[in-house]
Amino acid sequence: MVEVPLAANRLGDVSQSTGAEPESRAARKERTRKALLEGTLDLMADRSFAGVSLREITRHAGIVPTAFYRHFASIEELGVVLVEESMRMLRQMLRDARRNPSTKSAGASLDILVRQVRTHEAQFRFLSRERYGGVPEIRRAIATEMRLFVSELTVDLTRIGGLESWDADDLEMAADLIVSTMFAVVVDLLEADRPGVRSEAEVVARAERQLRLIMLGMAAWKPRRS
Repeated sequence: MVEVPLAANRLGDVSQSTGAEPESRAARKERTRKALLEGTLDLMADRSFAGVSLREITRHAGIVPTAFYRHFASIEELGVVLVEESMRMLRQMLRDARRNPSTKSAGASLDILVRQVRTHEAQFRFLSRERYGGVPEIRRAIATEMRLFVSELTVDLTRIGGLESWDADDLEMAADLIVSTMFAVVVDLLEADRPGVRSEAEVVARAERQLRLIMLGMAAWKPRRS
């Protein structure tokens, strides 16, 4: 059976309608792979990854179940790829923000985070829900990505004046605290403005205070001496 993702049907087949060159096999495969990933996120709007079946995923993408294995070895591998792609997007965004002098403040970084959460809400809901969810492979993938966040931030902290006397363990501890706080902010933003919870403005204001408290604590911290 020829793979024809539903998402592609909605957009229309450009090659057929315009007389352009037929889509290559590699392009079709990538389009189907993307439809599988995006369709899985759609299906998880109101449930966990463990509650989504392979048959549902393939039906949503417009392919037969057996064709799924041309793209992923298992449904768990699809989940791991979702984690990697979602976290890669966030890491790149925060990396660019850290390198931009105009976004060095906590407020500017939080503004970027809020925009990303609102733009890619499905990915962030997936990450927040599955971080402690029921699929071990996905939990491990998220934990691995979080460690990458911490490692990158630890390197950035070594470039800040006044922290040159800190040892690697202390820098990593501070980076871990900042990353954990930012991830908690993501979770709060996803629930913001619902009855009985903080508004988005309140979440951001509280996060700014939390980050300021961390920075003040770092300023007063006495690094261990060897």
